[in-house]
Amino acid sequence: MTAPTRILLVEDQTLVREGLRSLLAFARDLEVAGEAGDGEEALAAILRVRPDVVLLDIRLPRKNGLEVLQELSRAGALPPTIILTTFDDDTLLFEALRAGARGFLLKDVTFDQLTSAIRQVAAGGRLIQPAVTERAIRSLSEAPRHFESSEMPEPLTGREREVLRLFSAGMSNREIGEALGVVEGTVKNHVHSILQKLGVRDRNRAMLKAIELGYF
Repeated sequence: MTAPTRILLVEDQTLVREGLRSLLAFARDLEVAGEAGDGEEALAAILRVRPDVVLLDIRLPRKNGLEVLQELSRAGALPPTIILTTFDDDTLLFEALRAGARGFLLKDVTFDQLTSAIRQVAAGGRLIQPAVTERAIRSLSEAPRHFESSEMPEPLTGREREVLRLFSAGMSNREIGEALGVVEGTVKNHVHSILQKLGVRDRNRAMLKAIELGYF
C-alpha cells in the first residue's frame, strides 16, 4: 500500500487550521503530519516533521509566510509548499513564487480543489488558482493585460525556456547573460521574444502565463 502524502498545516487561526485538518481527514491518501501557528513554529516543525507538502498561510506572526519560504530556501530545506491566501495577499505572490512556493490557493477552496492541489504539488507540479492569477495580473497595473495573441501561444525554444526560468527567479539580464555565457543584448532579445510569444507586457505576467501553460 502506498504511503499517504504527509502534510504540515501552518495557519495562525485555530478554527481555520482545525477546519483544514477535518477536511483532509476525509482523503485516505493524505495525512496531516503536523501543525504550526506561527512562522517560528513552522520552521521548527518543517525541519522536524519533514512533510511532503506544506500548506502555508502568508500572514503569520513571528515571521510571515514569505520569510519562512526565504529562510528554508536559503538553507536548501524547502519542501513543496502551497501558499494559502486571501485576495489582499496578492502583492506577495511574485515574491513567494521566487522564494520557492509551488502553488497558491484561496482559503475558500472546495475539498476537491484542495486535495487535488496537494496531490499535484506533491507530484512535482505547480498550481495557482485562476482567481488568484487574474487578481494578481490586474493588480500589476491598469494597462491591458495582453497584447493581441493567439489562443495557443507559439512554443518557446529551449533557450527561451532557460531565460524564462532565470528571470522568474529574479535574475537581471546581465546576470542571466553571465549564467548562460551570452551578452546582455542577446538576453534582451530572448526576453522580448518570450513576451511576444506569451502575449504579455512584462516579466511578472510572463511568469504567471508560463505557469498556466505548464512551462514550470
